[in-house]
Amino acid sequence: MNGTSHNEFTTEELLKDKRYLELLAERFPTIQKASMEIINLEAIMRLPKSTEHFLTDIHGEYETFTHVLRNASGVVRRKIEDVFGMSVRKSEKDALATLIYYPEEKMDMILQEESKENLSEWYMITLQRLSMIARAASSKYTRSKVRKTMPPDYAYIIDELLNESGQEKNEYYNEIIRTIIDIDRAEDFVVEISHFIQRLMIDRLHIIGDIYDRGPSAEKVMDVLLNHHAVDIQWGNHDIIWMGAASGCKALIATVLRISARYINLDTIEDAYGINLLPLATFAMEHYGNDSASVFEPKSSGNNNGKSLELIKQMHKAIAIIQFKLEAKLIKENPQFEMYDRLLLDKINYEEGTIIIGGIKYELLDKFFPTIDPNDPFKLSEEEDILMNRLQSSFLNSELLQKHIEVLYAKGSMYLAYNTNLLYHGCIPLNDEGSFYEMEIEGKMYKGKTLLDQLDIIARRAYFTCNKPNANPMDTAYLWYLWTGPYSPLFGKHRMTTFERYFIDDKKTHEEIQNPYYEFRNTEETCNMILNEFDLNPNTSHIINGHVPVKAKIGESPIKANGKLFVIDGGMSLPYQKVTGLSGYTLIYNSYGLILVEHKHFESIEEAIKNNLDIVSSRNIVETNATRKRVADTDIGVDLKEQVVDLKMLLAAYRKGLVKERV
Repeated sequence: MNGTSHNEFTTEELLKDKRYLELLAERFPTIQKASMEIINLEAIMRLPKSTEHFLTDIHGEYETFTHVLRNASGVVRRKIEDVFGMSVRKSEKDALATLIYYPEEKMDMILQEESKENLSEWYMITLQRLSMIARAASSKYTRSKVRKTMPPDYAYIIDELLNESGQEKNEYYNEIIRTIIDIDRAEDFVVEISHFIQRLMIDRLHIIGDIYDRGPSAEKVMDVLLNHHAVDIQWGNHDIIWMGAASGCKALIATVLRISARYINLDTIEDAYGINLLPLATFAMEHYGNDSASVFEPKSSGNNNGKSLELIKQMHKAIAIIQFKLEAKLIKENPQFEMYDRLLLDKINYEEGTIIIGGIKYELLDKFFPTIDPNDPFKLSEEEDILMNRLQSSFLNSELLQKHIEVLYAKGSMYLAYNTNLLYHGCIPLNDEGSFYEMEIEGKMYKGKTLLDQLDIIARRAYFTCNKPNANPMDTAYLWYLWTGPYSPLFGKHRMTTFERYFIDDKKTHEEIQNPYYEFRNTEETCNMILNEFDLNPNTSHIINGHVPVKAKIGESPIKANGKLFVIDGGMSLPYQKVTGLSGYTLIYNSYGLILVEHKHFESIEEAIKNNLDIVSSRNIVETNATRKRVADTDIGVDLKEQVVDLKMLLAAYRKGLVKERV
């Protein structure tokens, strides 16, 4: 495949790499073993490219997210159609699909509905059908890879069922299924083979950021990603605030709590992560107990965790004021951020209840500030300081939170270049004329790829050194900048007008101007410039982007720059669905090309199980490969080709007598 013969290596070349070849010989001690591995790798490279799924902006919507994973964005349903066509009724195919998606829950229902007399027949038919689906799903993988995906307790049985062929083996095949039923293992086997099918449908999962905030169950999403067999994450701006909070950054702890109160997601904080909010509730009641806090009305009716709406509004306001004070400290300590325009508490006339911004006086919607000293408005009160110290300790010592954040660091990054695609959540900061914006960090200038690389390093340093004596406080300050800074690649706007949205009625003050990137990304020229910057071939590569919801409801297309860039935020988060008219996108990249899948609103897991309802999805083939892509055409293929070259060098060394076989 790579055209390199072992005869092409000179003795001088082999002697130069002899030490490495001696080490390689420990794994492949004979000519026979090295030859067999070359044959194996060459064969693997001829297999079809595996299937990748791209999702973004999950925002805690666990039910929709997991359903999309379980049905592989409609791929499971299509596989059922391919296998059975018109030979099986639609209602039976619907029931089979639901069984594959939710095997435990569906089996509970079936065991209640089916009589004992009918159950054996149901098992016989269903296990045969599940085996056929599993066989079709596994057909493009090596037997070795399929075996590694199998549940250990049933690996031998599934392997036999997958490789059944010929009339003469029919009786043997059916006897396996009958025995599974007779020894009362059918229920367990249905569950295991269904999960096996799910795993086969998505070979690799890419999450393009924003797992946290707004929706009710981000911690459940993180549990799924923690246990997923192959996933990578590109950090979003809402992920970075949780990463910063887990690193002990008080401004981001306050931000996490404010957003959780705003969307009534306090159960994620308290029940899932075990962070005690009683100190915040007590503080809010003491200082804002007589305050209606009407402008701090939550944006959704989530789980209030036993708290009254009035208390949540008061907690919301209390932590928002603390956030503004803590952010002011970071702005003053980091003049390189150039964010002095965000210092607003000192622009308030506390007697009049007005504020001057940009030379214009505005009346405040809320004029009650019991915890602000007008003479020193940015200073935390003693009680606020004590409260934040307690909350910081809780975030740092939350075992599950720290476990989930470690997953974000282990599987995540600012961007990823993978199989000719460039993945990032927000933007690559640009200047007004479309060139890369240059940012000074620690005395050096960075732009484009080097900027994201440096911010990635700082983000990791902030977390992994936060409890060490030599921790640099500027590192966590950069995590905050990534959330809200004017040239943050994750935020992508000139300012975050949180204060104005709470306190000023004039919508002009709420405006957040997007980075020029969002205009220039519509052009092929800019996309090609970015792909070149990240060492990708513009002729064959794409950018996959999240962060800004696509307004599909009014006709906006997720496909930009003549197919160079895909924006796949389709509104999985419920608050965005009014804008998008959808329940999210999935981009699928398989051996045949790129497919964009639109998802309609998903009712609930309960309805899906009870009535065999699936999320309605429509597919749009956006790019078809001229020839079917093989493993050899992927990043894994590049590694395999290098391994083949190394093994051919080892063969040459064996045959020239430079390395001895270890018989």
